[in-house]
Order: sequence, then C-alpha cells, then structure tokens
Amino acid sequence: MTTHVTIIGAGLGGLTLARVLHVHGIPATVYEAESSPAARAQGGMLDIHDHNGRAALQAAGLIEEFRGLVLDGRQASRAIAPDGTVLLDEPDDGTGGRPEVMRGELRRMLLDSLPAGTVRWGHKVSGVRTLGDGRHEVTFADGTTVATGLLVGADGAWSRVRPLLSDATPEYAGLSFVETYLFDADTRHPAGAKTVGGGAMYALAPGKSILAHRESGGTLHTYVVLRRPLDWFAAIDLTDPTAAIARIAREFDGWAPELTTLITGADTAPVLRPVHTLPGGHRWDRVPGVTLLGDAAHLMPPSGEGANLAMYDGAELGAALAAHPGDAEDAFTEYERALFPRSAAEAAEAVRLHELMFGDGAPHGLIAMFTGEQ
Repeated sequence: MTTHVTIIGAGLGGLTLARVLHVHGIPATVYEAESSPAARAQGGMLDIHDHNGRAALQAAGLIEEFRGLVLDGRQASRAIAPDGTVLLDEPDDGTGGRPEVMRGELRRMLLDSLPAGTVRWGHKVSGVRTLGDGRHEVTFADGTTVATGLLVGADGAWSRVRPLLSDATPEYAGLSFVETYLFDADTRHPAGAKTVGGGAMYALAPGKSILAHRESGGTLHTYVVLRRPLDWFAAIDLTDPTAAIARIAREFDGWAPELTTLITGADTAPVLRPVHTLPGGHRWDRVPGVTLLGDAAHLMPPSGEGANLAMYDGAELGAALAAHPGDAEDAFTEYERALFPRSAAEAAEAVRLHELMFGDGAPHGLIAMFTGEQ
C-alpha cells in the first residue's frame, strides 16, 4: 500500500496505529492540535491489559521498551469505608499481570518509535468535508488544508471526524471526576500516603467517592467522584482553588480525616472532568475512505479499558490495512466488523462497573467483584 494514511490525533490510539503502519512499511502522518509533546500533562497511571493493550504493543514491536516503563508495586489495591475501616487490602502479587505505567511515558515511547516528522504538532482541526470518491479534506485552524484518501479519526470524545460517519454526540453520564495531586506525600501528607498504600485506593459510597493512586515517587493522584448535574459543578468557582476545594470537601463531611486530606491537602488546583459517553452500541454505515478509533468511536465511562481499547483499535486497524494492500475499503470493513461488537461489549461492562463503584450498592459491589463473588 502506497496511499498515505492521515491520522487525526496523537493520543495513544493514533500513535499506535502510526507505529503499526510504520512496522509494515505504510506511510502515515498524524496531525495533533497540541503545540508540542510537552504542551500538557498526559494524565495518570494506566493498567495495561494482556488481551488488548499489551497485544497492541506486541503488534507494534515495543514490548521490551514497554517493560522498562512499568512501575513495580503499583498493582496493589485497597478498599476503605468512609469511616476509615479497611474493607479489602490486596498487595501487589508480583506477577506483573496488570502492569502500571504512566500515560505520558507510554505516549513518549510511541512518539520515539516513529520516524521524525510523522507527527505534525499545532494542527487543530476546524472542519472536515467530503470531496467524493472516498477522499476528504481536513481544514486546520490556521487555514491550511490537507486532502486524503485514507482518513482516521483518533481525535477523542469531541471528534471532528466523527460527523462524517455518525450523528451521535457525547452525552453527560451524570457524574464527574475532580482531579488533584499531592506531591512528596510520604513526607508532606503521611496520613493520606499511608491510607493509599502502594497502589490504588477506593473509598466508595453511593453517589460519591474518593479514589487515589500512587504514581512515580511520592505523588498521589486523587480523583473525587460526585454524581451531580453539570450545573452543580458550574456553581463552583474553580478559578478560586481554595474555595473550590473547600466546597468539594464539604460533600465528604463525616468521612475519616485520612481520606478527606486527599482532597484538602491538594497541591494543585482542582480540575473538573465531566464524564460523557456515546451510545453503548455506537456504530455507523461504511463511508469510503474514513473510519474512527478509540474514544472517537466508542466513548464510554472510565473503566480502565479506554487507553487499552484505543491502542488495540490502532493495532487492529494497522494490521487490517497491512493485510489488504491496495484495498483499504476491505481493510476498513474488516476492522469495523470486529470493532462494533467489541466496543458494545466493553461499553456494557463499563456501565456495569460504574454502577458497582458509584451506585446504590457501593462499596460492596466493587468488593464482590474484586473477590470474585460478582
């Protein structure tokens, strides 16, 4: 295949696709809105799974590089009641079966595996239109354009490419995450550090939760989860971090101080991350010359699978294009035929997990899942 593949979005899925294409000698260009690889923080820890994330990295020929990124001990998990009682404490079993890595380091590994110039930074898409005969034109915010016969939307929840294929738009799922960090926690926030332990910590109650993960060094990454309408969050002035943190912490009055310190001890301003989803069975009719992967295709509640699925989508699409040289439509058809049922099943599981974690039965549903009873 000599036709150039145009990929919109330099997230994990788009970069995995570009890497697998490169392995097979297929040229690609990735257009990314961010100005550089360091333009923003890339999020926290990722649990990379054997059946999708690691399979994708195997297809990309990057397993050895990946192993060098794994943080030892981070597979530990504990569940804690609002009063501080430890309900479940599972140490890292040392098997490496659920390796944890930093998202930013994984992205850097993928970027470093691509030929220079593959990613074009500072290219924010303002629109995409059909030219006919399977070709499309992408317009960027600076007024420049690119025409392509093979277009892949790897541009996330608010994809500019998706409207070529689907009228679906993300809808608010009824809950939001508020994200903060505590740095040098073992020294500066010892109670919180001890509570979180060496890996992930879940303090759950119906409609509200405090989640935390130990990242590199002594950094604790905290997510407060609240089931509230968007206008409730809109009433909080996030430009005043002190007041915002105090308002959010009030939702946890009566909780153990070693838990609430994960909110009140924050070293960063709170960042609101509303959860939006696409319909669980989202699919589209085949449109020549274009397809989607990752959140652009199947945005679902956070479940630990999003990054894994995006990379797997990228690897599967790359493999399909390599297996059908000169016939991208057959490749896209084969890819989508597997994508749709896979995505629907994962979306249904993500909804089930969210109900276990944040529904009326929390925290007992999640504990039952951890112990194999659910």
